[in-house]
Amino acid sequence: MLDINKEYTISEVAEITGYAPHVLRYYEKEFEIEIPRNNSNHRYFTYKEIELIQYIKSLQEKGFSNKQIKLILASPETLMNNQEAMDGDLLPMNNGYLDTCQLAKEISTSLEEEFFHRLQSLLENSREVNMKVIEELKEEIIMLRNELNSKERDVLICENAKLKMKVKEKTFENIELKEKLKKAEEKQGGFLKKLFS
Repeated sequence: MLDINKEYTISEVAEITGYAPHVLRYYEKEFEIEIPRNNSNHRYFTYKEIELIQYIKSLQEKGFSNKQIKLILASPETLMNNQEAMDGDLLPMNNGYLDTCQLAKEISTSLEEEFFHRLQSLLENSREVNMKVIEELKEEIIMLRNELNSKERDVLICENAKLKMKVKEKTFENIELKEKLKKAEEKQGGFLKKLFS
């Protein structure tokens, strides 16, 4: 599990993602990933960049080319026209046949596994504070998963990208809430110490 507050070196990211450092540097240019740099001008990776690299890897494993992945990353909301779909410019094909049900199932399963893994981690850290947010996210994931299964093949890719962004937004919202709660607890603790000193 990635530490969202840690800054990772390129060699650590290579271990996490399975890509060699030179591949990571290539993908930085290829996919126009903005990798932050420290005062010594060395790359460091945060949770956000590693998540994006892992998403690129998952798309490659599903058979997408770098050109297709760039399109997905640049504009996940864009729908293909029928000619592009017939030419196969955006969707992976097996023996000339696209199994939309299988694609929907793979996307849903991938989202479900990743989401519930994150839920478990959040529950272990702060069960009471996160329970309401987690239940809402769980219902939203189930609703979106059902919606994914009913969409046509060109909408499936877009819904997948939207769902990942919502999960990230909710994760960052949750982190902000935890930080606010921690600050509030520290303030109360400081006040009580002064009062009883």
